[in-house]
Amino acid sequence: MIAYVTVGADDIARAERFYSAFLLPLGYALEEYHGDLSYIPPGPPGQKPTSPDFYVKSPFDGRPASPGNGCMVAFEASSQVQVRELHAAALAAGGADEGQPGFRASYGSHFYVGYLRDPHGNKVALFCDRSDEPGRDD
Repeated sequence: MIAYVTVGADDIARAERFYSAFLLPLGYALEEYHGDLSYIPPGPPGQKPTSPDFYVKSPFDGRPASPGNGCMVAFEASSQVQVRELHAAALAAGGADEGQPGFRASYGSHFYVGYLRDPHGNKVALFCDRSDEPGRDD
């Protein structure tokens, strides 16, 4: 089980604007610790969340943050509408478009996804995969 995912950031304030634009509406709680950000996924009251925590931190080695080639973190939304709304909110909060929300031929017919880069270049996906919503071939 994945316990947490961490991305590096040189400007924590910019990263907070970007990630809070879509993680808070997804139900994550934001905690700050020593100037870094911890987004804690939603879970039943009194129980440990099942999804991994998401951390945004300055690199421990003191060097500039840099994204990994081929690395991406995906967050599940509740609907195609929410994917579009959160993608737009993340763009307005300083993200860069890496692929507008929509269907992709290489994935299942109901896999709806939008891609972004955070202000530090890390790649993020927002997706939903619900068979009760219109699919690529509908």
